Amino acid sequence: MMESSDNLSAQAGGVERDAATTPVDVDTAVLLLGAGVTAITHPLLYVKLLIQVGHEPLPPAVGTTMFGRKVLYLPGFFSYAQHIVTVDGKRGLFRGLSPRIVSSAISTVVRSKVKQQVELLSKTDELQFSLRKVVKETSHEMIIQCLSRVATHPFHVMSVRCMAQFVGREVKYSGIFRCVVRIFKEEGVTGFYVGLIPHVLGEVLFLWCCNLLAHFINTYAVDESFSHASAVRSYTKFVMGIAVSVLTYPFMLVADLMAVNNCGLTAGLPPHSPIFKSWLHCWNHLSSQGHLFRGSSFFSRRVPVTSLPSIED
Repeated sequence: MMESSDNLSAQAGGVERDAATTPVDVDTAVLLLGAGVTAITHPLLYVKLLIQVGHEPLPPAVGTTMFGRKVLYLPGFFSYAQHIVTVDGKRGLFRGLSPRIVSSAISTVVRSKVKQQVELLSKTDELQFSLRKVVKETSHEMIIQCLSRVATHPFHVMSVRCMAQFVGREVKYSGIFRCVVRIFKEEGVTGFYVGLIPHVLGEVLFLWCCNLLAHFINTYAVDESFSHASAVRSYTKFVMGIAVSVLTYPFMLVADLMAVNNCGLTAGLPPHSPIFKSWLHCWNHLSSQGHLFRGSSFFSRRVPVTSLPSIED
């Protein structure tokens, strides 16, 4: 979704180039499309956030592996979403949506404007697949991503806290204006940027690993004599993105937990969660518990081995 602005703009320019189409029209269409995608995917991220903070309101069910061994599985996305609907109604699936829509809009505008300026300063005649070009383009992407994250992170914190209220049934955070006042009053400006460091580190690591791996595979593993070489190269970055996202997931998990930790919500306070001194403290705690990838899957969620009771036939 973050990269959809440029793609959609290019497509719009290629389909219709008359005087009626203006940059403002295209930007408006992209913002509206981004808001729509954000709204559609919000229930998925809502369930993911609740799983990340460790809220498991439904009991595990007995299942069988492909080898016939019985195991306990935690409820998947649909069961969890149905539970939210039962408690809060269908509108409850969209708790915390407003800050995410604002965040998406700001991100689109910031990335578009910064990318335009960067492109004006980086016009070169380097080879299409040169490592130097990949490093330069990735550096520019990193700058854009960091600026976008700094601009949107306060809204991410608001959205996460609004969603985390489901755990303790609080109403402390509701509405963007009330969230801003509450956070500023209790935590100051720094409250808007809790969890920023692991979030940025995760995104930067993802960006560099994805681009460099895709470059080396396209350069050294894909043979030019292969008839479908260009098609393979076009999908390499996408596939690498899926693989690298697994590596960087713990950074995103820690960022979300830090956004909730010790903010007055049940989800971020003992006994539900320890109070972390820093994001490294949070990382070490999750690592020691074997929970660094908690919430990374919506399906086939096995109960951790440390808490798995014996299952009688």
